Parts: sequence; C-alpha cells; structure tokens
Amino acid sequence: MALPKIKDIKHLTDSEIQKKIIEIKKEIFDLKLKQTTRQNIKSHLFKHKKHQLAQLFTIKQN
Repeated sequence: MALPKIKDIKHLTDSEIQKKIIEIKKEIFDLKLKQTTRQNIKSHLFKHKKHQLAQLFTIKQN
C-alpha cells in the first residue's frame, strides 16, 4: 500500500480539510486503542495516517 499523494487532497476546501483532519485523528486514536488492547492491527496504518495528517496540515497552512 503506497503512501497517499498530496495531489489527491489539494482540491479540497478549508471545511473539507478540517473535517478530514478530525476524521484522521479519530482513526489514529482508534488504532492506538486497538494496539493497547492487544487487538490485531496493521502497524503500517500508523505511518499512513500520520503522513496523511501532515499533508492536510501543510495544505491548510498555505
């Protein structure tokens, strides 16, 4: 699974970016919760979600 590309999110509006940021933060929280309760997770999802979150913050900043 490849990392998400920034060109996929460049066309989003400010409100859509904000909603996406909240959604990804919830997904990261759920992954951490599953990890602490020793449920099976795909560890590469942490990297993908954090990468996508950083991209959204970069787009939001500009």
